Amino acid sequence: MKTITSLFLILALAVFSSCEGPTGPAGLDGENGKDGTSLLGSVFQVDGSFTTANKFTLFSAFPSNLKVNDTDIVMVYIRWDQVEEGGEILNLWRALPQTAIMEDGLIQYNFDYTMASVEIFLTATVNELSSEWTDNQVFRVAVLPAEVVLNKSIDINSLNSVMKSLEVNPNTIKKISLTK
Repeated sequence: MKTITSLFLILALAVFSSCEGPTGPAGLDGENGKDGTSLLGSVFQVDGSFTTANKFTLFSAFPSNLKVNDTDIVMVYIRWDQVEEGGEILNLWRALPQTAIMEDGLIQYNFDYTMASVEIFLTATVNELSSEWTDNQVFRVAVLPAEVVLNKSIDINSLNSVMKSLEVNPNTIKKISLTK
């Protein structure tokens, strides 16, 4: 019985594996579209100082070539420190919100955004803010389509992970200076 079943399977395999038809016609080309914004996300940099004049808020419109959708994820990262490694200065980035605990209170960097702009703000309960916490602060803003984050399982808390996933070259990041 096993021999008959084996012969039948070999015969069926030979018949079905040797069947090949002619190649079908090529498919139609799609319509040419106009150049648009990247579907893979974008990163840009905002530099500025928090002052009483700007109410400790840095406001930046999104670059004109960047369309932000209501399903996009916007993350903001602060350059928290710079460290030397192997003779090279490296930036240490942290995702917002970030809180620093001081002897006399707290300092917190946070952000809000709309589909047109991002606001980065500093709140504090300390008696006096030193310039270390307010002057010449550097932020990177990442706009990520939700599908990219879900499909690639990106660690959005790590700017390095986001930039690697988006294939962003740090040398090509658009810089927006809000310092006058």
